[in-house]
Amino acid sequence: MAYPDAFFLPVQRGQRFCVRYTPAGAAGSRGTILYVHPFAEEMNKSRRMAALQSRAFAEAGWTVLQMDLFGCGDSEGDFGEADWQQWLADVLDAAAWLRGQTGHVPSLWGLRAGCLIACQAAMTMEPAPDLLLWQPAASGKQSLQQFLRLKVASQILGESSSDRIGTQQLREQLVQGEAIEIAGYTLSPTLALGLEAAELTLTVDPSRVAWLEVAPSTPPELSPFARTRIQAWQAVGHRVDARAVGGAAFWQTQEITECPELIDATLAAVAAWNR
Repeated sequence: MAYPDAFFLPVQRGQRFCVRYTPAGAAGSRGTILYVHPFAEEMNKSRRMAALQSRAFAEAGWTVLQMDLFGCGDSEGDFGEADWQQWLADVLDAAAWLRGQTGHVPSLWGLRAGCLIACQAAMTMEPAPDLLLWQPAASGKQSLQQFLRLKVASQILGESSSDRIGTQQLREQLVQGEAIEIAGYTLSPTLALGLEAAELTLTVDPSRVAWLEVAPSTPPELSPFARTRIQAWQAVGHRVDARAVGGAAFWQTQEITECPELIDATLAAVAAWNR
């Protein structure tokens, strides 16, 4: 049985709350994995699945580190003070610390917008890490649009029609340096515009990627975006293992939801990784 330990990791700007899962008796024997959580409320909705997967990884011989980024969860800072470059620095600092502790280059495991951060961090890591991508966001621009729509939707319920503004007007407010309150989160211009500029890209060197999606279809199928992007990556030499499993979108469901099929498929996808 793998037991997690919690601690605060010193980084460039304060401390980050971390949970580490270590295999019993053979710490780091298979390798190490750093989890990069998704954006805003999707992080909270996904905590249980991230914990279940981390425990499964540890029982299979992996050391896993989960970290709350600046202004998120139990880490220092306020979400309204967060910016994209700080989050990227958090991931790189945690990866360097984890490598120093274990001797392994950590694989990066992202969920949704966390995949955008993981891919960007991988661009500056040497050697390039393996990547585990859970339901990756198509782009930061799309992720920002989806988040801004939450504000638009809330206006329909709570404000008069004359006071309502659309996503384009909200973005203009951000460009002008004005923070926006959305679904209980203060979105700063620096974070919003950093997210908007993020793309799902890989390093020039060939990489190993496990891409997994949860789909409601029977049988489950990868999204059209996934098929297009994976084909493009494979065409330039990246090794991509792509799988779709049936289940609910646990990162956005009303109640906390589990997807056991995703845990099993993930273990199978990374079974050959060992650094």
